[in-house]
Amino acid sequence: MLHLDHPTPADLGFRMPAEWGPHAATWTSWPSNDDLWEGQLGAVRAEFTGLIATLARFEPVVVNVRDEEAEDDARRRLGAAAADLARVRFHRVPLDDAWFRDNGPTFVVDGYARVALTDWRFNAWGGKYAFAHDDRVPEAVARDLGMRRFAFDFVLEGGAIEVDDEGMLITTRSCMLTDTRNPQLDEADTEALLRAGLGVRHVIWLDEGLEGDHTDGHVDTIVRFAGDRTIVCAVTDDEGDANFAPMQRNLAALRELTDPDGQPYRVVELPLPKARLEFDGRRLAASYANWYVANGVVIVPTYGDVHDGRALEILRPLFADREVIGLPARALVTGGGAWHCVTQQQPAGEVADA
Repeated sequence: MLHLDHPTPADLGFRMPAEWGPHAATWTSWPSNDDLWEGQLGAVRAEFTGLIATLARFEPVVVNVRDEEAEDDARRRLGAAAADLARVRFHRVPLDDAWFRDNGPTFVVDGYARVALTDWRFNAWGGKYAFAHDDRVPEAVARDLGMRRFAFDFVLEGGAIEVDDEGMLITTRSCMLTDTRNPQLDEADTEALLRAGLGVRHVIWLDEGLEGDHTDGHVDTIVRFAGDRTIVCAVTDDEGDANFAPMQRNLAALRELTDPDGQPYRVVELPLPKARLEFDGRRLAASYANWYVANGVVIVPTYGDVHDGRALEILRPLFADREVIGLPARALVTGGGAWHCVTQQQPAGEVADA
């Protein structure tokens, strides 16, 4: 039986808003651990430079840096890229890695447009890596912003959840119900936790994610909302691909869904990269669905693949009020994710006092 200390965000009228709502800023973390990046750190930092320089054209960016070397490197690269450094703020905080979507806070808003944050335990995707510093980052963000913090003694990664603005949340059983995260919770308890912590009304369960995904199947690489009535689903037409059958099952499940008004969703198919991307003999979970929505822009990962252009063509009409920009993420994906995995939106609004 799930037991939570009160009050929870839902008790106080807070909820997680959709990513496409107005932002006060984007948060991200500068990659620094060369051992984890297996020789790819320089290339990953070059790609991060493109991300931050692009985002700074549209909204403020807060870059977490773990030490002087990281901050100096970020400033040098961004300056060389002619980034608008007036819109970039550096936040010094101990870090293990750069996957801020998963180890950072998830922000919530109430009916008065006050913004607070939720702080969940982070155990590096079921104890796969070191995480002592990353697990404490949400608390540091709360101190930095002077923001109210709701702490939960349960594991939850931001990439494991996808929400719209009508209280719908999509997740996967392969990730959320694994015994390396919250083994004391069953599916019903997990739903109750998500409702209490994020203020959602309904949880949509899919079974699994992509082959090679060390997160155990984060939803943000396979299925995303593109508005309250549109869902995008990653697919492949290669029947010999291990991803073919699970993505088809996801597609079929989504086509059976109805929105809060009882109407079916518009379900849009988005191809996976055509080439099988690998690094050091392992498959990479490369996906165009790992886009990030900011004020006036959608940033889509590209991989130098023949499907790059097709993916952008599919997404542009879905975000007609924003620029849809493809940015290279071929080096970044060697670490397991792309642009959504390394960003977190801070919604616009008044900071709820700590």
